[in-house]
Amino acid sequence: MLSPSTIFREEAIAERLRGSPPEGDLLRISPRWTNWTYWLLVTVFVAGSGYLVFGGINDYATGAALIRDEGRTSVTAITGGTISQIAVQPGQHVAVNQPLLRFNDAPERIELERLRQELNLRQIHRLKNPNDAPAQQQLAAIRAQIETAEKLIQERTVRAPRAGFVGDLRIRPNQLVVPGEQLLTIVGDDDALSVIAILPGHARPLLKRGHLLRLELTGFRYAYQRLTIDSVGDEVVGPNEVRRFLGQELADSLNVPGPSVIVRAHLSSRKFKAAGRWHEYHDGMQGTAEARVRSESMLFMLAPGLKALFEGRGE
Repeated sequence: MLSPSTIFREEAIAERLRGSPPEGDLLRISPRWTNWTYWLLVTVFVAGSGYLVFGGINDYATGAALIRDEGRTSVTAITGGTISQIAVQPGQHVAVNQPLLRFNDAPERIELERLRQELNLRQIHRLKNPNDAPAQQQLAAIRAQIETAEKLIQERTVRAPRAGFVGDLRIRPNQLVVPGEQLLTIVGDDDALSVIAILPGHARPLLKRGHLLRLELTGFRYAYQRLTIDSVGDEVVGPNEVRRFLGQELADSLNVPGPSVIVRAHLSSRKFKAAGRWHEYHDGMQGTAEARVRSESMLFMLAPGLKALFEGRGE
């Protein structure tokens, strides 16, 4: 029971008056625990200080990237017209000069048939009048017209300019095509693949041939491909020039924000590995490219004034 004048129990006060030694301390500190914590803090401080002085942060030039098939051949229309027949399918192997497709050539064939009939009539007239000089000249003119008509009919058939496999087939039967329009592509098994990276123009002085270029394809996160830069454009160009360089088929699919420099690298294989599976590269695949342009000390990053001070002393 507590007395009104104290907060301690009477038994505790009596025990204290008898002079009994205390059985415990008010505060117990473990020397082993404090020593271990002290040296841990010292180690962390030394390591952090060393990282600030000797560690660095990499600065990267980042931009869009495209996979391009260097051996890819685009077949374009020399003349316009309506497609009447497509003789190949995507993935089919074709030989040189093999017919790929035919345009509607009915008007040309009608004209050729008319010229041949006229030639027959002129030849009959020539036999009846062997001394008719104007008739001889008319025969020569008709023969020239027949040769021209035959060439026009041949041009209505598009043939393979090289051997390979039919790639992207961008046409369909009965489609109206204008001259210069792309019809299909032909690729080969041994065609080289390259990467075209569109990097910010301000990084041009820091980009060098032989530097590392890291590629991450769209849809395959963290499946990084480490390449070596083969060439760097000498000039910084605007968005319109970049689109003209890429071509009409890819210009609209790429966003070029401002002045850029064109960087090239090659792919050593036609396949890449992502998520434990192998996949093939295809012309036109897009991604993100990163090239390291500089490495700066952590200390200078946290205190930019020190960098200016050291650079001023170096001069």
